[in-house]
Amino acid sequence: QVNHLHFININHFRKTKTVSAVPSTVLSTFTKRLLSISLNSKMPVKVGDTVPSVDLFENTPANKVNISELCNGKTVILFAVPGAFTPGCSKTHLPGYVNTAADLKSKGVDEIVCVSVNDAFVMAAWAQDQKAEGKVRLLADPNAELTKAFDLAIDLPPLGGTRSKRYSMLIKNGKVEQLNVEPDNTGLSCSLANKIVL
Repeated sequence: QVNHLHFININHFRKTKTVSAVPSTVLSTFTKRLLSISLNSKMPVKVGDTVPSVDLFENTPANKVNISELCNGKTVILFAVPGAFTPGCSKTHLPGYVNTAADLKSKGVDEIVCVSVNDAFVMAAWAQDQKAEGKVRLLADPNAELTKAFDLAIDLPPLGGTRSKRYSMLIKNGKVEQLNVEPDNTGLSCSLANKIVL
C-alpha cells in the first residue's frame, strides 16, 4: 500500500518534471501522514454496524454496564440526548420513551436505553425526576466514549463542551438495524419514540 502511494505521487511529479526536486524522505513522510489520517479517521455509525464494547454507568460510577453485552441477544432501543435536565430532553425526548415503554416492550423490545454525556449521579437523579425507573434505563457516558465510538459527538460550549448528537437506534442482537440522527444534531423529529419502526 505504501509503495502504491509512492508510485502515484512519483508519477504525478514525473508529469510535472519535478520528481528530481522531491527527496524520497519527503514522499515517505507524506505517505505516512496519508496512511495515519486514513487509519485514524472514523466513520459515523451506520446500519449494520456492531455495537462497540464500551462501559457506561448506571446510578453510580461503580456500576458499569457494558453496552455490547447488554445488547447481545436482545432487541434494544438506544437513544441519546445532548444533556440531562435540558428542556427538549426533559419535556419531549425522554418522556416520549417513558410513556410508550410498555407498548414498545409489548412489541418485542427488551430494553430501552437513554445515553447522555453526563455523570452517573446526574443521570440517576434525572431518571427519578422523570419517573423512568423500570421503563427506560438512563446510562451515563461521562467521557463520551460511546458517543465518540459512534462518531456522533458534537461540541456544545453552552452545555460544557463535548456532548452527543441527538439520535435513536434500534439494535437487534448487537447490530444496528435502524438509525435516526437528527439532521441539525439537536432537534426533535426523527429520533422520537414514535419514529421507531417495530
